[in-house]
Amino acid sequence: MDDNLDKVAYEVRQCTKCILHLYRKNAVPGEGNPNAKIMFIGEAPGYNEDIQGRPFVGAAGKLLTQLIEEILNLKRNEVFITNIVKCRPPENRDPKEEEITACSQYLDRQIILIKPKIIVTLGRHSTSYILNKAGINFKGITSIRGKIIKVKLFNLNFTLIPTYHPAAVLYNPQLKEELIEDFKKIKEEYYKERKGLERFF
Repeated sequence: MDDNLDKVAYEVRQCTKCILHLYRKNAVPGEGNPNAKIMFIGEAPGYNEDIQGRPFVGAAGKLLTQLIEEILNLKRNEVFITNIVKCRPPENRDPKEEEITACSQYLDRQIILIKPKIIVTLGRHSTSYILNKAGINFKGITSIRGKIIKVKLFNLNFTLIPTYHPAAVLYNPQLKEELIEDFKKIKEEYYKERKGLERFF
């Protein structure tokens, strides 16, 4: 049977591959446009996401939605938003390596199915995962944020733009200007991509 995003979401909700399933109220597969040109990948669901079963619906989600709407001039449902780990770690701790390993096949399948032109990794866990998978050395989010990185992975060519997780900006408001700068770069890349596609029509 052909793979599709509904199948991935169903499997995520049934998943018992790691210990996190014991703590969840709801798994959070991700949501958005199945043909999105931009895909956002965060770290893991938090309290509000676990309650609602939707990604980025708490304070960090409100900031992310605001950036998407006000800087990218897109609606939230025009992009795809997910996390590398689909269940909330207890007390919002960082996901462990074995949890990322167990869960990442779902993210891989989502990327393959959506075929985004731009992937924005929010924070060090998703950035490290994509870069390592592509064979690119990761030295920390501060040194790489806002960079435009051309990546070939899963037989797809896409632009990777790492930035801070919105939650980090809520803890440290001094990072907000840098996050806004990064979103302006995402916008530039997105509209370049759109112009390139328009040439074919």
